[in-house]
Amino acid sequence: MKPVRLLSSVLTVGGWTLLSRLLGFVRDVFITNLIGPGPVMDAFVAAFRLPNMFRRFFAEGAFNAAFVPMFSKRLEAGDDPEGFAAQAMSGLALVLILLCALAMIFMPGFIWVTAEGFYGDERFDMAVDFGRVVFPYIFFISLAALVSGMLNAAGRFAAAAAAPVLLNVMLCVTMGLAALTGYVSVVEALIWTIPLAGVAQLVWVWRDLRHAGLRLRPTRPRLSPDMRRLIAVAVPAALAGGVVQINLLVGQLVASNYSGAVSWLYAADRLYQLPLGVVGIAIGIVLLPDLSRRLKSGDETGSREALSRAGEMS
Repeated sequence: MKPVRLLSSVLTVGGWTLLSRLLGFVRDVFITNLIGPGPVMDAFVAAFRLPNMFRRFFAEGAFNAAFVPMFSKRLEAGDDPEGFAAQAMSGLALVLILLCALAMIFMPGFIWVTAEGFYGDERFDMAVDFGRVVFPYIFFISLAALVSGMLNAAGRFAAAAAAPVLLNVMLCVTMGLAALTGYVSVVEALIWTIPLAGVAQLVWVWRDLRHAGLRLRPTRPRLSPDMRRLIAVAVPAALAGGVVQINLLVGQLVASNYSGAVSWLYAADRLYQLPLGVVGIAIGIVLLPDLSRRLKSGDETGSREALSRAGEMS
């Protein structure tokens, strides 16, 4: 397979990532101004943190960290990469369906564990209701992340990098329309748009698979040796990534005991995150599949050169 042009690919991913961060900041300004720190925003933040927390495991986090190198090596070797991806997608979809079903049933418990201070006031019931609406987002965004990993492995970075922009654009538009028309409340428009944005992101990246010359067809989930190996690689990554999520949850648990504190903590964290990771994220996304393919083909010299160029850019 043709080697990835590291600089141009990093600029592509970095540009879209920067745009997504900026639009995400605009989205948060909308949320803070149109809803405002208080019980409703507290409830929304706690509810939306749930799919975002699991997203770190099933989307851009542990699962993709295991899937992308394995898929890239199969793609380089011509070892039925589409079949492997279909198995991974079916297994992931099954786990996500079960997780979503459990979340719908036990959402009060999920909220109590992650925002115990809400219990006994209006924020708790609102967070439970909001959580049941937004949680299915994890299903669509996780499958979109898997498809994005396939595109990245094939050297097609633009569509996958642009997908997060859809979420922020859709949320900003619907919140703005809700505020202008008054047809529904801003928070209702916000929570119902989130799962729809997940669908849009999945459709967006799926369409680009055809241009990459790849197909992805659902198959019956089964625990094959390849899937066992995928799980074995993903679990340690999930445990490592879970440390950050635990820190965020501890902060939310403490803040949930004070009205409006969860909202302000969220706003501060989003502002802090704005300038971080644009270059690092872009390099990681581009470098991981490129290194995997080079190592699979025995191109150790090219691997060292790619790693050196990545170090220079970072």
